[in-house]
Amino acid sequence: MLPQEYSKIAGLFRNPAVRRDLAGMDPDREYQRMVQLLVGYEFPFDVTRALELALFHTYASPRTSALLARTGEFERHGQKRYDDTSMLIAWFMQYGLDTEAGQRAITHMNRIHGMYQIHNEDFLMVLATFVFYPINWINRYGWRKLTKTEEKALFLFFREVGHHMHLRDVPQTIEGLKAFTDAYEAEHFRYAESNRRIADATVKIVEGWFPGPLRPVVQPTFAALINDKLREAFGYQKPSALFRGLIEGALWLRKWPLKLITFKPYPTLVENTLYRSYRKGLPAIEDLGPEKLKPALKNRAEPIRRDGR
Repeated sequence: MLPQEYSKIAGLFRNPAVRRDLAGMDPDREYQRMVQLLVGYEFPFDVTRALELALFHTYASPRTSALLARTGEFERHGQKRYDDTSMLIAWFMQYGLDTEAGQRAITHMNRIHGMYQIHNEDFLMVLATFVFYPINWINRYGWRKLTKTEEKALFLFFREVGHHMHLRDVPQTIEGLKAFTDAYEAEHFRYAESNRRIADATVKIVEGWFPGPLRPVVQPTFAALINDKLREAFGYQKPSALFRGLIEGALWLRKWPLKLITFKPYPTLVENTLYRSYRKGLPAIEDLGPEKLKPALKNRAEPIRRDGR
């Protein structure tokens, strides 16, 4: 476990030393450490919510949603699929790509992906959402906005993730990544039944986190937080202006007390996070993933490149 380098003030208030240290770091050299501080101390809740929406975004491509529908993992084992994905990402974001835990998580993720034929550009699209969604969410709903150096650190971190995933043609600038994203969406995003199936399966996962009376508002909340292009790709109706305003207002109000206090652990790590599928204890990194793939994964070497097929 990472050392607890910062402590809350009086056990409740944010420690301003985290922000001061972030301000003094060079993203070109220290992007991994900056990401650790952002996800571990400054924005653990916001990054998690942003990455949930980032994955939701990728289901608007029928090629991606069709693959997920064929595996059946989201519809049959949705909570476990969610927890396993969250945990793998958390291991390398919280601990860094050069640590033992980070390397094991990336290697195991590559082995799982290697069991399927996934286009290189589909991987790049997921990578892009992992950059832009945290930036956009935090700048809109976070208790403070990201600095330009923090935004650069997130981009450089996930660019490095792309290299560890052996992806081809990873854009070398954030502007290049944005141009790729726009072109990909224009070519691939459109309505398909598989999009709706996977989106609905994801909504069902989140509904399970709430008591029955609140579950009907989960799908409209997702629909309120995405843009018209995504709503069209999923076949979702745009919620009323009143409902959208209530969601925006709640998220806007939330950020003001969080300027001073935080209820998340310092730091927030895999070990002190609740994963509903693993209430009795955390599994080994290599035990994450679809049960049906485990026999094959044990003897599978990490793929050394993406063939783009």
